[in-house]
Amino acid sequence: MSHTLDQADVLAKKDDLIATAKRSFEVGIQTNAGGNLSVRLASRDAIVIKPSGVGFNECTRENLQVVMLDGTVLASEIELKPSKDLGFHLEIYRRREDINAIVHCHSPWATGYASAGLEVPCLTVQTVEKIGRMPLVPLTENLGPQTPEMIGPVFDDPKIRAAVLANHGTIGTGKSLMAAQYLAEIIEETAHIAFVRDTMVKTLGLKTPPSPDYGTAKDEKAALSGG
Repeated sequence: MSHTLDQADVLAKKDDLIATAKRSFEVGIQTNAGGNLSVRLASRDAIVIKPSGVGFNECTRENLQVVMLDGTVLASEIELKPSKDLGFHLEIYRRREDINAIVHCHSPWATGYASAGLEVPCLTVQTVEKIGRMPLVPLTENLGPQTPEMIGPVFDDPKIRAAVLANHGTIGTGKSLMAAQYLAEIIEETAHIAFVRDTMVKTLGLKTPPSPDYGTAKDEKAALSGG
């Protein structure tokens, strides 16, 4: 079966993915060849995704892969093994038409929280506004990596924009790669802040202060007025 795609769109999306991947590397939320990121093509039936064994800082037009939503990996200039995370990327795209990009990183602060079995708390006004909640997806019963069947249903709730995988990494989604990237960065920033707060509270013997219920003054005013 042949697939006809807009090659100008494919190249544009590859360039966007390369820029986003390099930003992830530069800000330190993904090193080595781990993690993954993808973006949906304008045709809606395919994505561009980083293959296995390629670092975020080494992404090129030639080594990125185009994959149909049915899982068919199209031929590319450099034949590489598809990402181990391809399944959950496709699962999220199939379930959520509003999601056009996914940034999955092994960022250390957030993954550290998840590895301790803790959901990263939305304790800044920005995380309350931009994310709301980051569900923690545990390992399988046999302590293996999370499966697409475990991750996909988490995103059935249209309010969920991000998640954290225990002993694995984070998932940020968005209408664009930059939107997904921002969430990936916010998750890591929030986990770092949470660790500092929790460490200081415990070290100084303080009572844990409340976290914000609202991300903006407008939301607070609307909630309190019943509007």
